[in-house]
Amino acid sequence: MKPHTGDEPATENVKRKRPGLAAYLEPRTFLMLVLGFSSGLPFLLTGNTFGYWLRDQGTSLAAIGFLSGVGIAYSLKFLWAPIVDRTVPPLLGRLGHRRAWMLASQIVAGLGLIAMAIAGTSHGLVTAGVLALIVAFASATQDIVIDAWRIEIAQSDEELGLLSSAYQLGYRVALIATDALILIAAANLGWPISYALYGLLMGAGIAATLFAPEPARASRIMEENADTAPLWSWRGFTDAVVGPFAAFFRTHGLLAFLMLAAISLYRLPDFMMGPMANPFYHDIGLTKEMVGAVRGSIGLGASFAGIAAGGFCVLRFGFLPSLIVGGILQALAIAAYATLAMFTPSLSLFAAVMTGDNFAISFAGVALVSYMSSLTSLGYTATQYALLTSCYAWIGKISKTFSGLAVEGLSATHGLIGAYKLFFIATGVAGIPAILLFALLFRLKHTKAGSLPAPPR
Repeated sequence: MKPHTGDEPATENVKRKRPGLAAYLEPRTFLMLVLGFSSGLPFLLTGNTFGYWLRDQGTSLAAIGFLSGVGIAYSLKFLWAPIVDRTVPPLLGRLGHRRAWMLASQIVAGLGLIAMAIAGTSHGLVTAGVLALIVAFASATQDIVIDAWRIEIAQSDEELGLLSSAYQLGYRVALIATDALILIAAANLGWPISYALYGLLMGAGIAATLFAPEPARASRIMEENADTAPLWSWRGFTDAVVGPFAAFFRTHGLLAFLMLAAISLYRLPDFMMGPMANPFYHDIGLTKEMVGAVRGSIGLGASFAGIAAGGFCVLRFGFLPSLIVGGILQALAIAAYATLAMFTPSLSLFAAVMTGDNFAISFAGVALVSYMSSLTSLGYTATQYALLTSCYAWIGKISKTFSGLAVEGLSATHGLIGAYKLFFIATGVAGIPAILLFALLFRLKHTKAGSLPAPPR
């Protein structure tokens, strides 16, 4: 399979092109912004924000930690990504391969959020958990197809970087909306009404899907694969399931194992601290209005700055240096949450910690998404990218289910607030292995480049 490019080959002039402000106003970039928002909207509503709702209802930290395990759907999406690459959902085929899957997943996610609002927590944690799992599954499917659309629609590496930045921007706006603004809504309207309103917001993604173009070149390749080797045939099944992984390892060789290990550990600190952040705010006495106001103002600005800085760093210095810088920033920012447990959590201290966290996470996110996007091949885009995103999520998703137990275990000897302090420091330290692995990749890359013979003059 050919490496991802786009529907038209890029020329040398296109490759040197640097996107300006006008590029962000182009239709495809704006659609990517909205689709990024749609992709990010359900994520925290089945994760950290859901944990805040549960804590408000008196749910134990251990139960909150275990229920956060519904996010494992994001880590296992590579299992059904081959189906997304090779089939079209019934009744929606006229929309095209990618758009049909986008629309189906968005409808299920929106209805699932509304169902969570109707059922609430009064029907028991099992019902709430099942509904959250349905939303997470639909959301993970939406991520598969939106990521594939973003990579396949790009006509050059520069446009891929631009679309990746737009995706991250939309995604971060959704995270702010579901991590900050919803707290203000919940304080005034209640959690059920707030969740219902956010379910209706999935309509923005549906509208973007209806206006989005279908990636023509990638669609032709997938149609040819389906014609020559249908999914239900042995050859088609093998190509759909084994082909993406074989192509990835064939392209990158033994370095593929090092790449996957580094990607797997990169966002571990962020995942581990996630389920405990909102309960931590609750337990140190921060109000929902205060948390929401800081996240929605200073936090939002820091996110935009982090996305811009991450995109610039990727363009100027390359993927691996940006990943190393992002990893360091991420580890320091998450460990800084311990200061809220060490000192009286004033507004200025909380704002400083939130600013650092949002900037660092956004920077690291752009670097990681851009790097993973560059590793995929046309024809296997959805499955390969799902493999990469599953790798970066699965260790974190499993680890975070024990975060509540870790805090409760430490509280027996250090008290609850002291336990939070040690927990956040430990989660920051957990980011060091990924930094070292990407540094090793960077060294190996330059060593290999240096060993090549100089071109003739």
